[in-house]
Amino acid sequence: MGPTSLRRVRVLLFTGKGGVGKTTAAAGSAIRAGRSGLRTLVVSTDAAHSLADAFDQPIGPEPTAVGDQVWVQQVDTQRRFERSWADLQGYLLSVLDASGVDPIAAEELTVLPGADEVLALLEVRDQVATGEWDVVIVDCAPTAETLRLLALPEALSWYVERVFPVERRVIKALRPMLARVAGVPMPHDSVFDAVERLHRDLGEVRDLLTGPDASVRLVLTPESVVVAEARRAFTSLSLYGYRVDGVVANRIFPAAESDPWRGQWVVAQQEVLAEVERSFAPLPIWRSAYRAHEPVGDAELAAFGAELYGDDDAFAPVVGDGPVRVERKGDDVRMSLALPFADRGDVDLVRRGRDLVVTVGSYRRVIALPTLMQRCSVEGARLDDGWLRIRFRHEREATDTASVAAGGVESR
Repeated sequence: MGPTSLRRVRVLLFTGKGGVGKTTAAAGSAIRAGRSGLRTLVVSTDAAHSLADAFDQPIGPEPTAVGDQVWVQQVDTQRRFERSWADLQGYLLSVLDASGVDPIAAEELTVLPGADEVLALLEVRDQVATGEWDVVIVDCAPTAETLRLLALPEALSWYVERVFPVERRVIKALRPMLARVAGVPMPHDSVFDAVERLHRDLGEVRDLLTGPDASVRLVLTPESVVVAEARRAFTSLSLYGYRVDGVVANRIFPAAESDPWRGQWVVAQQEVLAEVERSFAPLPIWRSAYRAHEPVGDAELAAFGAELYGDDDAFAPVVGDGPVRVERKGDDVRMSLALPFADRGDVDLVRRGRDLVVTVGSYRRVIALPTLMQRCSVEGARLDDGWLRIRFRHEREATDTASVAAGGVESR
């Protein structure tokens, strides 16, 4: 990692349903930033790596200049994997070898799912730390993959802080006996060190992406199914503590006075766009027309970015509070968690010792409570205008396990 700089770097992540134009939106925004005089880097976490196609230029594993003040990087995940997780992979290979697995098959099995995306995020962290950039833009994978990826740092943190130390002590004490009984090699300190290093690295990534200089932009097309997924993504991103600062509505049909068939599409899209405006207000909704041909190359992407943002400062600092707020009033502590579009019946809240477990639909977040709140009991919770507001009361002996299930979350 390069030397840490005091320069504040604006970080923007673009995500959305597959096929809505995330890469075009990210690339067009990068050209817009570069032509505004901002040194801009674009990195992709999508294994498809479509940025080279969008810019119509070859892109290497190091930042490659593609336009005025714009660089693009396609992360060499194999090289980063070997540098970051060689010890962990070596241990897994030894276990599979002892189990009689074919070496070629073992090599395939030890490639961690989602490793490409994780390594790309580590590269984003490293590039921000160099202090060379004013803006770093991340072209993310489709929504579902992005949500799993952004939830990983906190999930791994819970495991490493609560379970991992016990496992490490037990295996270290009983390694000779366990190896004889299990018939496979037990992990050594280098393996545990690799996991702890990954935990530390991902923690830094999370701090960066949930910090005051980072935000997510949701890209959608004016279709009901796509908008429904964007709404769910907004809820889930907020649950995990990520800011959403705007919506890109892409591929909007222009008015069609002489084409009745296309005119029907225009009317249908306008109805959906009206719903987008109502749903995501007060976030800005940036619009881009359906173009006669795909925007590829510097000139076309520049036109896309200019049309999309108009006179708006698309790279201004993030304003307002984040998705999680904590306030203290006397003996009461109140935590507010942004959950836009969440329904009362989808929300479940459980207090388990030092943790608060919040579930919204199929997504769950384990929030490690600050020391102040660990000695508090949950008094109640309500869903109020897109916020889950949780009331705690300070006690000398807080209950280890308390539950405010879906039926106990009030709504307004």
